Amino acid sequence: MYRKLVKELMIPVAQYPTVHQESTMYDALVALSKANQNIPEKQQNYRAVLVRDDMGKIVGKIGYVAFLKALEPKYQKFFDTEKLSRLTLSNNFIDSMIESYNLWMDDPIDLCSIAASTKCQEIMQPIEQRIEENETIAQAIHKLIMWQTLSILVSKGDEIVGIIRLSDIYDSIEHYIIHSCNKNKKGS
Repeated sequence: MYRKLVKELMIPVAQYPTVHQESTMYDALVALSKANQNIPEKQQNYRAVLVRDDMGKIVGKIGYVAFLKALEPKYQKFFDTEKLSRLTLSNNFIDSMIESYNLWMDDPIDLCSIAASTKCQEIMQPIEQRIEENETIAQAIHKLIMWQTLSILVSKGDEIVGIIRLSDIYDSIEHYIIHSCNKNKKGS
């Protein structure tokens, strides 16, 4: 039987790239890039940066989607993108939104200016969803699917102690099935 707890697969905060909430998007991208240059062998790349407040407490995260959303500020002005992300929207509807609101139409985009002027606290996803370190991987899978996210911050009481990622859970389950289930298959 596969029995693992979240704390067994999570990546501790101390090992994850972090930035201060007043840092810029550029700083966060640099931190993410540097962290990915130094990851342990067989570990998947980091896909987010954790955000700290003045007390050093983790208050949010910035993932790939948040970085890309920050490049088009009109998304935040017109849409509740968190709610929209949970809907199934047709290609025609998305194309009409792009045309109607002139999204991504301002060529060229000054990426450097946006990265230098955007604060992490403006684009981070605040901690609204978390999982306790002693919950099971089955509970983590359920939350990842229900919340439609690639990672969840892990807590021990009120403190964020790590992050559990879909990719790490998948790798663990894949390894278990290939190595354990194959043995059972041979014995049949």
